[in-house]
Amino acid sequence: MALIVQKYGGTSVGNVERIRNVAIRVAQTKKKGHKVIVVVSAMSGETNKLVDLANQTKEFPIGREYDVVVSTGEQVTIGLLSLALQDLGFGAKSFLGYQVPIITDNAFSKARIEEIETANIFSELKKGNIVVVAGFQGVDRNGNITTLGRGGSDTTAVALAAALKADVCEIYTDVEGVYTTDPNICPDARKLKKVSYDEMLEMASLGAKVLQTRSVEFAKKYNVPVMVKSSFTDAEGTLVTKEDKSMEKVIVSGVTYNKDEAKITIARVPDRPGIAAKLFAPLTKANINVDMIVQNVSHDTYTDLTFTVSKADFKKALQLVEKTAKVIKAGKVLSDTSIAKVSIVGAGMRSHAGVASKMFETMAKEGINIQMISTSEIKISAVIDIKYTELAVRVLHKAFELGKEEVTEEK
Repeated sequence: MALIVQKYGGTSVGNVERIRNVAIRVAQTKKKGHKVIVVVSAMSGETNKLVDLANQTKEFPIGREYDVVVSTGEQVTIGLLSLALQDLGFGAKSFLGYQVPIITDNAFSKARIEEIETANIFSELKKGNIVVVAGFQGVDRNGNITTLGRGGSDTTAVALAAALKADVCEIYTDVEGVYTTDPNICPDARKLKKVSYDEMLEMASLGAKVLQTRSVEFAKKYNVPVMVKSSFTDAEGTLVTKEDKSMEKVIVSGVTYNKDEAKITIARVPDRPGIAAKLFAPLTKANINVDMIVQNVSHDTYTDLTFTVSKADFKKALQLVEKTAKVIKAGKVLSDTSIAKVSIVGAGMRSHAGVASKMFETMAKEGINIQMISTSEIKISAVIDIKYTELAVRVLHKAFELGKEEVTEEK
């Protein structure tokens, strides 16, 4: 008998028929004698509707009341799934985040989980019930409803699996696993049998929509095996697990892209200690994550500074930067929302030379100009014009031979 956490995304619970199908899949796991905790997202499109309502009501609707609004979608799905399971003859009980409770900090809309109390869940499992938990939400220590950011149901599921010491966390979505790239762009994209936590962490942070970044961080920190599978087929999925020697033989495991970023440039920034801190402090206070940063060589005690943020944070970030730029007596603030970030990821990059040059040469042959570059041990990212995104993904996927079952090692 295993303790299994299953998570189903918005498309998997998109209507009543799909919720019934999820109930059947959960019931099959229960029939095998396993203890099951199910985490569900809101029905597909529901969170977007709630966000739109909040935006219609107030400009920049952030804070406590925003979370009260957008957290309601999951309440519907946990109730419907529990009813569907009961209709199949199984005991099922639903829990909102505060009923578990899943305790978070008070960073509304981007809250981080601090603690999960497990007594209520174990009590229901002991009774033989299936526990259905609302993803994406928690409660701070003052009793306020909080949300974990878009895709936060993944984080809920993995965090629960860690807290409960589950045997596995199964993430059910609308794809059959983790692919070498987006199959909608590259028909020869190949499903990976397994991928390391570090590779998945990079892929998730760089635009791969299969798993939320923080869910992978939890999985790595607490060594939670994560299986990514489809809720629409019985195909074998992708195991996200600890890195082994076989993974290092593959130079590049995948190509990712992200069109949801925007670029902000501050011209003629005074080049002296403390100025960068003054620029980024307001963004930190507003819980705006900055991604890539490039600072030009100083000329005449001035420099240009460019960075990227998510498009969701762009308007607020631009407003804050323009205000700070005046205070520090910088020049113009320029912005560009027509950019994309294309990245290659692979554990084997640690021990293989020439990967960066191959990436840049491949893009240069297609006339794709690189605006910004960022690297780590196992990834290289380039910011390009958004109109070249699909082309860049295809040529890089081909250049690194990712469509082949056995990827050729570079000499």
